Amino acid sequence: MKKVGFFQSVRLKLILVYILLLLLGIQVIGAYFVKRLEDQLTNNFESSVESQLNSLTFSLQNAFSVERDEDTPSLASDVNSLLYSLDDENIRKLWVVDNSPNVIAAFGSEDGIIGKKVTDTRITKVFILGEATEPRNVRDSETNERLYVGSRPITNEAGNEIVGVLHYEVSTNEIYEQMQDINSIFAKGTVLAIAVTALLGILVARAITRPLTEMEEQAQIMATGDFSQKVDVKGNDEIGQLGHTFNELNDKLKLSQATTEGERRKLSSVLSNMSDGVIATDRLGAIILMNAPASKLIGRSFEDVQGQSLIDVLDLNDQIEEMSEVEEQGSMIIDLSDEQQQLLLKANFSVVEDENDEMDGFITVISDVTEQEKVEQERREFVSNVSHELRTPLTTMRSYIEALNDGAWQDPEIAPRFLDVTQNETDRMIRLVNDLLQLTKMDHKETPLMKERVEFGGFFHHVIDRFEMNKDEKMTFVRNLSGKDMYVWIDKDKITQVLDNVISNAIKYSPEGGTIRFDAHATRKQLRVSIKDEGIGMPPDTVDKIFDRFYRVDKSRAREMGGTGLGLAIAREMIEAHHGKIWAESKEGKGTTVHFTLPLIQKRRGQS
Repeated sequence: MKKVGFFQSVRLKLILVYILLLLLGIQVIGAYFVKRLEDQLTNNFESSVESQLNSLTFSLQNAFSVERDEDTPSLASDVNSLLYSLDDENIRKLWVVDNSPNVIAAFGSEDGIIGKKVTDTRITKVFILGEATEPRNVRDSETNERLYVGSRPITNEAGNEIVGVLHYEVSTNEIYEQMQDINSIFAKGTVLAIAVTALLGILVARAITRPLTEMEEQAQIMATGDFSQKVDVKGNDEIGQLGHTFNELNDKLKLSQATTEGERRKLSSVLSNMSDGVIATDRLGAIILMNAPASKLIGRSFEDVQGQSLIDVLDLNDQIEEMSEVEEQGSMIIDLSDEQQQLLLKANFSVVEDENDEMDGFITVISDVTEQEKVEQERREFVSNVSHELRTPLTTMRSYIEALNDGAWQDPEIAPRFLDVTQNETDRMIRLVNDLLQLTKMDHKETPLMKERVEFGGFFHHVIDRFEMNKDEKMTFVRNLSGKDMYVWIDKDKITQVLDNVISNAIKYSPEGGTIRFDAHATRKQLRVSIKDEGIGMPPDTVDKIFDRFYRVDKSRAREMGGTGLGLAIAREMIEAHHGKIWAESKEGKGTTVHFTLPLIQKRRGQS
């Protein structure tokens, strides 16, 4: 595992968190402190200025009220003296305007302003409204200096007449210079605090992350399969609890590894001692596991075929194109014969699904069926030859017997009975021959399937209806078919024949007043059909044999009922030709249930 650098570590993140929290706290407190200090300084400054202006206004009011003669100084001279008597270096401009309105005295302005008429709206508004303007903080456009500016009236002694206006402009730069000094001190303090916090953060982060680092190192050791070491737990805080949990996980993983290893050895032993070959593949069909019997059967070692496609290794290219098709195939016979020997393998495929029911791989079990296939092939050839040899003479015999049955025999009592028996046996033999011929054609793939899209529920009801009309009145049919549409791609004639065979057997072997149950439901990808009777049933060890050719559970009873022993064999061939499966479940004295499946037509995307 790649080592985590300092700039990507939790330690740096903790340090940054400490610094950011401190910085945020300092900024919030500093902003509040600076704002309050600025307000305090501004209020003090304005109070001081207003106090001086109040005193000056009172003096100007007295100066305007004095009656003057030749020996008395002029109003302009007295006012000018009053203006220059103010000892405040922050005052930038003072004007005294009479009600003409002309400037009669000025401080801090060029001399040319005295005697001129004033047009400043701030001053004329005082004469009009009779009250002082609200002082404002402005910035001088030329000097960029901050100024405290306002105008206030000068009244007579009675206070009922405005005799002049005092206009003032006072610099507030002193306040902001003080604020800059304070901000500078505050910034230096912030830098120092951040430096101290960073140092403390490094120490604290190291103390916090040291157990985490130890757990990381231990996890890397565990990843190699070594569970012998444990984390040294200090304290009982969250990190200490994490350490305890980590050690518990270590113990459980150690136990789980031991259990898994034991199961692996058991599985390896089972696979090695199986007579059948087992091949496991991933979802793409690449071989990931193969036991010794499988290696022996295909003549190649696991090392030679590991990672190769199962389709290529077993030479299945002519039968399937991709592994997803084996789910429909279920099983197949693989011919690996060469010039020296014949080798036929039967491969049974099963899908491995993950916890989400998605296909995760395949298990293929292969077995040598060379001898079995030879016997089956010989049996098929025999049936074919016997069928062709017997059909013509049996048909001729039936014609003669029918002629004799018309009155050729002289004994009126024995002859008809004899002829009936002979005719029934002849019919049975003909059915046998026909069944054999049909099986032979299916074995040789000579019977094409005329498939069409069929809604199975309605189709099944129609087949049951035919038997419903002819069944014994005491017999009961119970239908349990899904109400949803279930579409399949089938040859209707062939599937009808399958249903006829199964339902006929159910009726034949059901007792008087018995019940036959019909079920049809759709699973994830398949249609499942079940037909259950309440007949004699059969021993468990014979259930799988009922689909073999010529097999009968009760041979004498089957012959009495006219059975050939081939109906279920034909049904199996037809179902498998549709890529389905057919099987039976039975208990002696409890009846038999025959199941078969057919692939459903998958709904297209967007189809409801």
